[in-house]
Amino acid sequence: MNHTAKRKHLLLVYVTVFLMILVPFLFWRAVWFGRPLTDSEIEAFLRDTTKPRRVQHALVQISERMSRGESVRRWYPEVERLSEVSVPEVRALAAWLMGQDNQSSSFHQRLTSLVQDADPLVRRNAALSLVRFGDSLGKPEILCMLRPYGLAASEDGWISFQRKEGEVVNRGTLVARIRTSTHKMVEVHSPMPGSLSKGRTQDQSLVQRGEIVALLAPSESQVWEALRALFVVGEPQDLPQVERFGGGAPEMSERVRQQAALTLKAIKDRCQMSSRPVQIQ
Repeated sequence: MNHTAKRKHLLLVYVTVFLMILVPFLFWRAVWFGRPLTDSEIEAFLRDTTKPRRVQHALVQISERMSRGESVRRWYPEVERLSEVSVPEVRALAAWLMGQDNQSSSFHQRLTSLVQDADPLVRRNAALSLVRFGDSLGKPEILCMLRPYGLAASEDGWISFQRKEGEVVNRGTLVARIRTSTHKMVEVHSPMPGSLSKGRTQDQSLVQRGEIVALLAPSESQVWEALRALFVVGEPQDLPQVERFGGGAPEMSERVRQQAALTLKAIKDRCQMSSRPVQIQ
């Protein structure tokens, strides 16, 4: 190989190595929500509903600005509009963001509607955000966060599970497939993080639309957030559900046990305060 050929070969190697580094970096940079956005980028991303990840990126950036005490009220109408789009991931993030300004009456009003959303993750984010307003409207949904979630069959047919009992799943994970009588394959995805608990329908059995075919045990972060919310809005009738985690659930960390203990104490203290007789002077 002559000198010129060697130089071309080395140049090709360097370019290849450079591209192997650059392409993953550009992809990571494009999907990383932590990359700071300019005001004009935020405005453009908020309107680009054809690309949900761009919208989510903008919402995360608005949230970070709010946490730093920066004024972002000019984007509030866009946030409220996005809470009504068809993409549940965007609605869920908008619901979470609206809880960061508990002085906004329009956010409060919108959250009272989102707590009835068809998507469970949207409902739960809305319920948690309402607690920041001192509003317990979403407490039934918060209590659901402490219990297994029933995964329903979307069609009649024969079910084939793609995940094992005890396996951890995320939102969007393929849990099962259902083969209908017309040989159509329908996929059943997890709507939230969790793990497949015992008691699921037998594999390859015939199921009906709407039938609960599997239970998703709540994730640790989900339980922790629910316990934190009940610290504020929990009532005496909620104590049994909180007590299940106060003794230390085997699948949960010490952090959850500690939060359960704090929540139990807060609820009991409120109960004692409300039952204390009024002193007339």
